[in-house]
Amino acid sequence: MADSPEPDRIGIRAVSELTGLSIDTLRWYEREGLLPLVERGTGGRRRYSPAAIRFIRLVQALRRTGMSVDDVRAFVRMGSGLEWHDRRTDLLERHAAAIEQQIGQLRQDLAVVREKIAHHRDLKRRGLDCEDEIGTAAPGALPAGEAGAPTTRATRATKDRNEHA
Repeated sequence: MADSPEPDRIGIRAVSELTGLSIDTLRWYEREGLLPLVERGTGGRRRYSPAAIRFIRLVQALRRTGMSVDDVRAFVRMGSGLEWHDRRTDLLERHAAAIEQQIGQLRQDLAVVREKIAHHRDLKRRGLDCEDEIGTAAPGALPAGEAGAPTTRATRATKDRNEHA
C-alpha cells in the first residue's frame, strides 16, 4: 500500500518534473550531501517539503552558475542557525560576484557573436559567400592572392582589377 503523503510533501517524480532534474540527479545530489532536507515516508520513499524544493532550486542555480560541488557541500554543511549566517552570506556574496564577472564576459562574447552575425548578413547582402572572407579575415592568414593563401571569387576579382588598373 502507498504511503499516505502529507499534503505539502511530494515525491521524487513530481520534484523531477518541477525542477527539470532527473530522478538520478536528485538521488545523486542527496548521496553527495547537497540536499539536507529530504525526508522519508513510512515506506522509505523520499518526500520533499516546500523548503526542500526551494533548496533544490538554490542548488540548481549555484551549480548552473559554476559553483563546485565541494562549495555547495560546504554551504550545506554549515548548517542553519544565526551563527552560520555570516559565513553562508559571505560564500553567496563571493559566488554572486563571480556570476557578475561571468555575465560581463558573456555580454562581451555575445557582442562578438552578434557582430559576426551582422557581418555574415552583410556578406549575403553583397552576394559573397562566408568563405570569400577567409583569406583576409583570419588572424595570421596570408594576404589574399599570396602563395598558399586561399583564392576565392573576391580575391580573384580584386587581383584582376589591380592587374588591369
